[in-house]
Amino acid sequence: MSSRKPTLREAAPRLARTLRRFSRHIADQRRLLVLGSLALLAEVAMRLLEPWPLAYVIDHVVVRAGAELGSGTGAGARAGGPDVGTGVLLAACALALLAVVVLRALASYAMTMCFALAGNRVLTRVRAEVYAHLNRLSIAFHDQARTGDLVSRVTGDVGRLQEATVTALLPLAGNVVTLVGMLVVVAVMDPALGLVVLVVLPFFGLINVRLTRRIAGVSRQQRIAEGAIASLATESLGSMRVVHSYSLAGRLQERFGGSNERSLRDGVRAKKLSAGLERKTDVLVGVATALVLWAGGWRVLSGDLTPGELTVFLTYLKTAMKPMRDVAKYTGRIAKAAASGERIVDVLDERADLVDAGWARPAPRFRGRVELSDVWLSYTPGHPALRGLHLRVDAGERVALVGASGSGKSTVVALLSRLRDPDQGRVLIDGHDLRDLTLESVRSQVSVVLQESVLFALSVRENIALGVDGDVTDAAVEEAARIAGAHDFVTALPHGYDTVVGERGATLSGGQRQRIAIARAAIRRAPIVVLDEALTGLDAETGGEVIAALRRLCAGRTTFVVTHDREAARDTDRVVWIDDGAVRLEGDPESVLGAMNRAERV
Repeated sequence: MSSRKPTLREAAPRLARTLRRFSRHIADQRRLLVLGSLALLAEVAMRLLEPWPLAYVIDHVVVRAGAELGSGTGAGARAGGPDVGTGVLLAACALALLAVVVLRALASYAMTMCFALAGNRVLTRVRAEVYAHLNRLSIAFHDQARTGDLVSRVTGDVGRLQEATVTALLPLAGNVVTLVGMLVVVAVMDPALGLVVLVVLPFFGLINVRLTRRIAGVSRQQRIAEGAIASLATESLGSMRVVHSYSLAGRLQERFGGSNERSLRDGVRAKKLSAGLERKTDVLVGVATALVLWAGGWRVLSGDLTPGELTVFLTYLKTAMKPMRDVAKYTGRIAKAAASGERIVDVLDERADLVDAGWARPAPRFRGRVELSDVWLSYTPGHPALRGLHLRVDAGERVALVGASGSGKSTVVALLSRLRDPDQGRVLIDGHDLRDLTLESVRSQVSVVLQESVLFALSVRENIALGVDGDVTDAAVEEAARIAGAHDFVTALPHGYDTVVGERGATLSGGQRQRIAIARAAIRRAPIVVLDEALTGLDAETGGEVIAALRRLCAGRTTFVVTHDREAARDTDRVVWIDDGAVRLEGDPESVLGAMNRAERV
């Protein structure tokens, strides 16, 4: 992986790309953004007004009192306290300062709430969009992607953007506007003294650009390392039986430790660079303050500036330099957020291989007659998984697909659900080319039972009901469970159909998981059923129960049985022997399986 640091020219298009990708969601929050901007301007105005009551007191009360003390005329007044006019003036200035502070606090609160609410709404929608987009991406994408890294993008990267928006970008935006406003006021008050401040700004800009570029590069590398950590953790924690069975904990810990150390090193480097930027900024602010104090003192002594105005100037300088400190303080967070934004946009820019054509129409209710005509399909260029395959299956026919691993059996049934589309040739159901039909309308009419029964950490009822869209009655769920032979053991569970199964159904036996998966397939009432190694790994007793459930599921439906089990293949109407991506032989079970046995003995 390259360690070259990105240049500003390279970074700018990335930031613009992120903003463009989120622009639709941002536009939806324009009302909140306008209100927040107005509150921001009000807050800046109050900041600009805040030092003036103090300046007025210094110029009209303190200076005058000092002059009277110096001339000896203020002793009597001092003994009796300030005169009524002075007291009223002090009270008015104090009340004015209090009013400005309260108004600034209210404006700051309104600004923060408006911007934070808008930002969180935008990023909540972005997270939902990313999750929905990942669900739409094809199997080919998910076969190559790492699940943990994708989870990290949906959760960690969006969360980091939310955090940076509230804790870094919003305060920084307010302080930058304040800086501009104060520089304008300072330039009007005393242009010569304003130049002293402006002289410092280019040095800050130079330091900030150089270090920010390095921080952004390190932060990007850190996010990549964190994605690798999430992927490894997801893989290992999701395969704990294999980890324990093969004593893999030590080796996996070494891999995890390596990625963890890389993330640590990058995090420390980013923190070190951010701390260096903050300290250099503090030195520049100190230099600017010293120069203003020295030059301003001389201008007060020469009568070109009042003490109150110098106080305002120094207060402005202290406040105006806060954005510089904030840039240094928040650069690391913003750089990490920018890296996270890139990772999110990268996912959103992934295009699904399978989408509805512009002319696609919803499929009618299928009878189940299937035809594959001269079908070619490759997962990698130059290595076709199917080579001009021809196959016809009548409605209601039960067909076994047999052959060696990698011969193309599962690829054939993947075409029926449009998990893949052929590179050449056609896949037809009841004479309709599947590419002319919408994805959802095709998939809703194909039920699939896999070798590994994937259940979710939901109740049994909810797992079964996932088989169809929309509301499902309890009666429909129970009927599907009876078809699958699951009703008796489900009712014996602690909470019956409301019992929550563990992640991936870990709290159930293999046979129980498989029968719930069959119930989920049964509730679809699909005219086409695919059994992809659905009996593999089950013992004889459990296998018998599952076979009975599968027979009830497949009754009267077009059924494809993908299997290595020749006994299961015999329990079909026809066997299709697939070899090297093409149909080598098809016919009644005994003749085809006999030919396979003879070929193996040769």
